[in-house]
Amino acid sequence: MKAKSISRREFITKSSLVAAGASFGVPAVSGMGRRAGPNDRIRLGFIGVGNRGTDLLKLSMENPDVEVAALCDVYEPYLNRNRSSVIQRYFDTGKVPLMDEGLGSSVKRYTDFRKMLEQKDIEAIFIATPDHWHAIQAIMSMDAGKDVYVEKPLTITLKEGRAIVEAEKRTSRIGAVGLNRRGCSIYQKLSKEFQGGKIGKVTSARAFRISNMFPDGIGRLKPEDPPPGFNWDMWLGPRPYRLYQYNIAPYYFRWWKEYSSQMGNWGVHYMDVIRWLIGEKAPVAITAHGGKYVVKDDRDIPDTMEVFFEHESGVIIQFSIHEASGGEGIPGGEIELKGTLGTLVAREDGYRITPSSPGQFQTWEKRMEEEKYEFKGETGDDDYQTSENSTGNLIRNFLDCVKSREKPLCSLEDGHRSTSFAHLANISLEMGMRIEWDAVNEKITNSEKANELLHYEYRKPWKL
Repeated sequence: MKAKSISRREFITKSSLVAAGASFGVPAVSGMGRRAGPNDRIRLGFIGVGNRGTDLLKLSMENPDVEVAALCDVYEPYLNRNRSSVIQRYFDTGKVPLMDEGLGSSVKRYTDFRKMLEQKDIEAIFIATPDHWHAIQAIMSMDAGKDVYVEKPLTITLKEGRAIVEAEKRTSRIGAVGLNRRGCSIYQKLSKEFQGGKIGKVTSARAFRISNMFPDGIGRLKPEDPPPGFNWDMWLGPRPYRLYQYNIAPYYFRWWKEYSSQMGNWGVHYMDVIRWLIGEKAPVAITAHGGKYVVKDDRDIPDTMEVFFEHESGVIIQFSIHEASGGEGIPGGEIELKGTLGTLVAREDGYRITPSSPGQFQTWEKRMEEEKYEFKGETGDDDYQTSENSTGNLIRNFLDCVKSREKPLCSLEDGHRSTSFAHLANISLEMGMRIEWDAVNEKITNSEKANELLHYEYRKPWKL
């Protein structure tokens, strides 16, 4: 039979996430918790409702036990959900949201998130602001008695990550991170099986970010006045003041090291799922190579970068950023893990395992069978859905944890550890050296100067 289209809400109740919770040791979607009754809703506030924030807003609204209580943004057209008043230039990014949610007049609007946090009836906050804001907003939200869902990467510095985790413990709040592959049933399945040595001892893993931005990248522009309704000073927040520049905000901040990085933007996703599958917490040594070689734009991060993460267990993870060239990274997948028995190539809708062949001087036959697996979510009518919304699954899981007070699929500790890979890679590149990492004390052991890059001094009045 032909697969029919179903809503994400229907799918979750019938399909893989429930099964994953039962089979793979992760919290299943459940209506159980501190609340009772179908009309008892979780009131949510959203800080940052641009491109990604709108995704989170819409996915949250698909859940019947959600009520949107408040929005906050530094750009008034986004805050007021008025697409017609967005300046035409912003549409060139392809990232202006539709803003067609149909929110009622009871939803309160704020230009300062601190005022939102004073709203007592908000129970949980979704944070989808630029990376340099995440720590301050998450900690202040938890101190205000709110649970938090924070977009990736969790932080812009390593010390911020530990501070967020400590704030969660101090306040007894629930914190979750939007590393969406944690909500993917394919990777949930693999995470369980890999702990039993599915492809033998893993010795290497790799992933790529490929986006050929040659020759102009994000362009070269001069400072100018921000558009009407854009609070540029608030957007900068704890970072040093500078004049507004169109190729920084609202979207291009990903190519400026004070506000983000491609290691943080893309690398964190893949480092998270790889370390999850192989059961690693942190690397012991990091070496990064690269630079801005050919793309002629204003970015201050590399257009080409290669990073190696060494682990005490004897596995090396490689991440490659190719923004000055194209081509294919891993045919058929987004991550590759090589073990003594076989090789895994996986992505969110399936995976393939191929057995290893005997190498030099070896006479053994293949030690495992080839395996191929594709996602199929049952709809209940002998039909299947061939993809799932892993972000939607994470949001549903977070909402359940707000009720049950259980640990989310991607905790703040997990988010911090995975984001640390990005920070350490960027520090290694900045220092031009292999750095050695003490994951217990969270300190670089072979360079005091490198430790100075674990955090920075905030612009007043902001503090950690």
